[in-house]
Amino acid sequence: MPAPGYILVVCTANTCRSPMAAALLKHALAAQPEPLRSLEVLSAGVGGRDGDSVSANSVTAMKKVGLDVSAHRSRAVTEELVRGAVAVFGMTESHRAMLQFAMTPVPRNLYLFREFMPQRGPKEIGDPYGGALKLYESTRDEMVEAIPSLIEFLKTQISAKPAR
Repeated sequence: MPAPGYILVVCTANTCRSPMAAALLKHALAAQPEPLRSLEVLSAGVGGRDGDSVSANSVTAMKKVGLDVSAHRSRAVTEELVRGAVAVFGMTESHRAMLQFAMTPVPRNLYLFREFMPQRGPKEIGDPYGGALKLYESTRDEMVEAIPSLIEFLKTQISAKPAR
């Protein structure tokens, strides 16, 4: 179990979207002041299994922005991971719904990765699995676009919570 003070990013199999999103968010948090800088960022899959490699196109798309996710290995989401997180960011409403359905009481810390963006538009990030590299790059760019709004949201959550 990771130390307190972490964010969990969730997708389906934890081999494409959530590893990319976690790396991007971790990179962005490193430029923030404490306590945001110290937050760990983890990822998991609602339908994932432990130990699968990240997809090759995810690795390539992330290398193009200077981040390396090649060592990532998938993990299945657990109730313990969800309940221990400061916030859980899913890629789609179905990810959030699966977690809500599986846990009683329903966790209050479940959000979409693009939920806090100020403009109207798609809040879900589609699955690029099996698609061309351009699709993975587009998926990555949708995540990058959401990062500033996530940072602002996390500032309100972290400052409102006592240190663990």
